[in-house]
Amino acid sequence: MSAVTIQQMADRIADLMEERLNVRGKGLTEKVRKAGRLLPRRVRLAAERLSDAAERSKNPKLLLQIDEAVVAASYDVCSKHLVKIDAGSRRMGMVLGMAGSVAGLLLAVMVLAAVVLYWRGYL
Repeated sequence: MSAVTIQQMADRIADLMEERLNVRGKGLTEKVRKAGRLLPRRVRLAAERLSDAAERSKNPKLLLQIDEAVVAASYDVCSKHLVKIDAGSRRMGMVLGMAGSVAGLLLAVMVLAAVVLYWRGYL
């Protein structure tokens, strides 16, 4: 496996992370760090291995030490997980979660105001 192939794999995973998880950054290493808990441990470790291989592939002597099977397996794990993620439903879930928490807080404030008005004798 050549250095170009490994770099293309890392770039593809970085693009998928930006597209599906909306994680910004310069390169795969930074995107994996910023993604944090958005990725399961297994996928995060695979992405870190792929990122490390991409960094090592820049040096010709270190390129010979890279295990191609591990790189291919890491790429498969990352791509399978990231392709399954639907960015639209993830965003909708986040919006609905925020709307639900705002509605809950408004309900709590209205109940508290009604209780205070009742204690004061206005209701």
